Amino acid sequence: MITTLTIRNLGVIEDASLELAGSLTAVTGETGAGKTMVVSSLGLLLGQKADPGLVRHGTDRAVVEAVMSCDEQMTRHVTEVGGECEDDEVICNRQVLSSRRSRAVLGGARVTAGQLGSLTSQTITIHGQSEQIRLTDPAHQLLMLDRAGGEEMAAALHDHHELWSRYTDVAARLHEATTGRDEKDLQIEVLRRRLDEFDKVDPHPGEDDELLATSRHMQVAQTLRESLQQADQFLNGAQGEAELQPGALALVSQAAAQLAAMGDEDPRAAGLAQRAQGIEVDLTDLAADVARLAAESDTGPGELDEVMARLSAIQRLLRSRATTLDDLLTTTQQDRENLDHLIGGDDDVDELTEQVQQLKGQLAASASRLSAIRHRTAARLHHDLTPELAALAMPSARVEFQLDEAPMGPTGTDAVTIMLAANSGAAPTPLSKAASGGELSRVRLALEVVLAGTESGRTLVFDEIDSGVGGSVGIEIGRRLAALATRHQVIVVTHLAQVAAFADTHLVVTKADDGRITRSGVREVGEADRERELARMMSGMSGSQTAVDHARELLDLARGGRPSRDGGL
Repeated sequence: MITTLTIRNLGVIEDASLELAGSLTAVTGETGAGKTMVVSSLGLLLGQKADPGLVRHGTDRAVVEAVMSCDEQMTRHVTEVGGECEDDEVICNRQVLSSRRSRAVLGGARVTAGQLGSLTSQTITIHGQSEQIRLTDPAHQLLMLDRAGGEEMAAALHDHHELWSRYTDVAARLHEATTGRDEKDLQIEVLRRRLDEFDKVDPHPGEDDELLATSRHMQVAQTLRESLQQADQFLNGAQGEAELQPGALALVSQAAAQLAAMGDEDPRAAGLAQRAQGIEVDLTDLAADVARLAAESDTGPGELDEVMARLSAIQRLLRSRATTLDDLLTTTQQDRENLDHLIGGDDDVDELTEQVQQLKGQLAASASRLSAIRHRTAARLHHDLTPELAALAMPSARVEFQLDEAPMGPTGTDAVTIMLAANSGAAPTPLSKAASGGELSRVRLALEVVLAGTESGRTLVFDEIDSGVGGSVGIEIGRRLAALATRHQVIVVTHLAQVAAFADTHLVVTKADDGRITRSGVREVGEADRERELARMMSGMSGSQTAVDHARELLDLARGGRPSRDGGL
């Protein structure tokens, strides 16, 4: 319920604060005074599109703020978006900026317009010309019928929605498992080829770095071995193409022999021979050490080639995948899992098919339950609506809810069409074709009165509910709005005094024009002012005593015909 509504700089309304009753509140005023802005302000709180054209000329923003009572459910929703309820009330705020932006605040928390509307729409409903048009929509007609089904229908719909959600999920999985075979086979082939390429190499973590280090070490060792072998050849000689090529050791030995042969003739040659012989001994030791080291440095034939071939295979694999070895190992494990899933997916088809069939059976049973409730509800509504329509100057009217079979969906297998026979002997015709604007208004009101018996605690806003009806019908409309107000907060914007007379609170939108700018305000009227306002509405002459007397008579009639708060419905 809305306790206070504040409007600033919205259209012609400069600043207005409305204290709203928990029962029936009537909003009246001259044409163009700004009554529609009251409805527009509530529409903004419901998350409707913010039109910068609503911002009062010369200001940068329009502000709508409402204080609403909080029940347990609303408190929970407010808390979920970061807001707070204080003293069982929450402040809802919507600002429309002239810069084409808008802001919304709920319980002190900044929220989106959609979030604000999602919460407020749980308790506030606006019934205007657009709502009457919606009444001709088959989907909305189904919604109205389901509302009338009360808690039983709500529970059945909840269960059916859950079944439908499970069914669509399982059916989608089955479709995925049984379609796109070619694509699936291609995926399997690609994965298998990738895994085969990997398995042929089968690298282990860090192996590429290990092989690279090993190859560098072996290359150094090979270079050393080649140098030692060459040194050995220089010392010991080597076999040439035609003959043995002597090394340093053989040449020194030959030199020592030549010098020794001359030693007898020349003592100096004998000394040189001894020196050459010493060098020969040292070279012999050196040659032996070089040969031994060369043998020890031998890595074995083909070992480096094997290492380089292994490293090359790993590097080719990495280049083809444009990745690192660590990433390759990770993606390969994923590939194995994906392949197992794709290959094993066929095993799920039978299970998924069985689940789909089970859920279809459960959905059929659930839809049958929904249909049974709807048929009972439709019969009850037909019975309850007849006297309501009669009281609204449609004495021969009949409203029927025609149920036809529809494809299975989240609401079952029913398609609903509201049929209206406005006169005796007339065949029922779809409401969208049979009803005039005034008849639509009355059917809408009759439905709300009947539905009020299954709900409570909502805020119902009626804009031009009296469109296209006359005085006597207006009295009955007022009486039914008063009946609604025994269970709901009702706000009605009306041009009919016969409707306004039934209000518990009467608000008048007034307009002032100084020639430069138009300002509107809202005030609550008491007994005398209320009589004058009703007189103005009936005759256009608030100062006419006859009109005032008529207004007083109308108020007395309304007081005598207003339903009690205990059992008006």
